[in-house]
Amino acid sequence: MKAGAAYENYLLGTSFARPIIAKRIVEIAKKEGADAICHGCTGKGNDQVRFELAIKRFAPEMKIIAPWREWDIKGRDEEIDYAEAHNVPLKISRETNYSKDKNLWHLSHEGLDLEDPANEPQYEKPGFLEMSVSPIAAPDKPTYVTIDFEKGVPVAVDGEKMKASDVIRKLNKLGGENGIGLLDIVENRLVGMKDRGVYETPGGTILYRAHEVLEQITLDKDTKHMKQKLAVDFADLVYNGKWFTPLREALTAFATDTQKYVTGTVKLKLYKGNLITASISSPCTLYSEDLVTFGESDYDQTDSQGFINLWGLPDKVQALREQGKL
Repeated sequence: MKAGAAYENYLLGTSFARPIIAKRIVEIAKKEGADAICHGCTGKGNDQVRFELAIKRFAPEMKIIAPWREWDIKGRDEEIDYAEAHNVPLKISRETNYSKDKNLWHLSHEGLDLEDPANEPQYEKPGFLEMSVSPIAAPDKPTYVTIDFEKGVPVAVDGEKMKASDVIRKLNKLGGENGIGLLDIVENRLVGMKDRGVYETPGGTILYRAHEVLEQITLDKDTKHMKQKLAVDFADLVYNGKWFTPLREALTAFATDTQKYVTGTVKLKLYKGNLITASISSPCTLYSEDLVTFGESDYDQTDSQGFINLWGLPDKVQALREQGKL
């Protein structure tokens, strides 16, 4: 979030979770004296890369077993057939067999009717959404939420101090109730194919917006623009499984350094899937009402003439050359 990183608008909920899980798996495998690690990722997806890069980083000698790349089962239906034939209990049916990943940050949906981009997501169908409601079903009156940040870190919601995980839980509830954070995209997978996914990220979407809004008044122009450029590279690294790399660590250090003045309060209005900025304030603001006002101020408007003459000098010289006057 500090980096403002999003991969094609996707807030990376699965992408940054996999390296954390994989690192812990390696720790447990070593503790138990295991000589191999097995994962259930398919050979089509991004997660196989994310898991295995992290495993290679912390246990380069460890054998990796990926049954989906070895067995004869070709898809979800055959997988269910196998489970039923061997009395393996399942929490899903063939009709609800979406590929889902849920954690504190988000919930993703893939597969079934979503595999055809011509099909509209069934937001109003009972049981489809788990963290949110459809904007249509959200309340007809807005909900206001206030978030306090200290050096880019959210520390309070509606004036109540809480740890980061509780901030997310609180905002998940508020955002989910108001239909915030639904995303339907066709993204470019690392493995080369396009994939359609529906994401629920209610709290994360609120945090990203509030943080970006606060940066509008606390970051200088050059830093803000460079940060936006690097956010694309940061998101690519995370999406592509390169969390435990020197470049990701360096970009994180840059993002962290940019946050030393990102302290303040943002108030947002949540209404039927929309996020509307209500107010921004910061003790570290770069915004000066006295400078920008259309009324009388101490700003000397005659200063702009010399600036424009210098700024426009290359254009003037170009025109003179074209006119043969140089």
